[in-house]
Amino acid sequence: MSVEVLIKTADNSRARAEMRRRGLDFVTPWFAKVLHKTRLVNGVNVGDVKKSWDVLRTLEFIDENIAKDAPVLDMGAYASEILCGLHKLGFSDLTGIDLNPALKRMPYSQSIRYVTGNFVHTSFPAEAFGAITAISVLEHGFRGPEIFREISRILQPGGCLVASVDYWPEKIDTRGIVYFGLDWTIFSKSELLDLVAEAAKHDLVPVGDLHFGTPEATVRCLGREYTFAWFALRKSMSSGKPTN
Repeated sequence: MSVEVLIKTADNSRARAEMRRRGLDFVTPWFAKVLHKTRLVNGVNVGDVKKSWDVLRTLEFIDENIAKDAPVLDMGAYASEILCGLHKLGFSDLTGIDLNPALKRMPYSQSIRYVTGNFVHTSFPAEAFGAITAISVLEHGFRGPEIFREISRILQPGGCLVASVDYWPEKIDTRGIVYFGLDWTIFSKSELLDLVAEAAKHDLVPVGDLHFGTPEATVRCLGREYTFAWFALRKSMSSGKPTN
């Protein structure tokens, strides 16, 4: 599947249990969070148990489809488990980008390259990455044409974009809500289809079928109830070399 939806809360719980079983659970334990809050330990609170299903789905997709030595970029890497998990799985060329300058306090900073920067206008060279991940990132300040243009520029032909977004089949109004300092979109089914169509304009096409299902609300945040959608897009092999 190239588009999937988290249907039940139990599916998310099962994903976290599987991550623990495989040693891919990097959520900061409560006692470390206390130490970070008091600044007795200089660290980052990594992970969110609500983000288990899409994180595991992403790790599995990358592990099954991308070579271990391929360069991988995680957009919105601050507090994300993605790079930690890929490092544990044996991926050796990992980069994270985020606007938060505390990014460099993330785990495995000696092995993972962390860059403070804007996703829409990065300094990476053209065709720099074999895969790009973006977990619960695109819904914040979403600017489809700009972000997909940049992703297509820095992604190698045949490379994959793997992402998740906040989702509900019908439109949920989030006008006036600022989340992480940006406008917030909970994508409806029609908006998610528009997102896929916009990505296709930049040579990013689904790797398989689109499957939405009928979900239950798995998340409650800022007075809204919704779930998550996950998708994987591949850059066309026939895409011309983008300009810097």
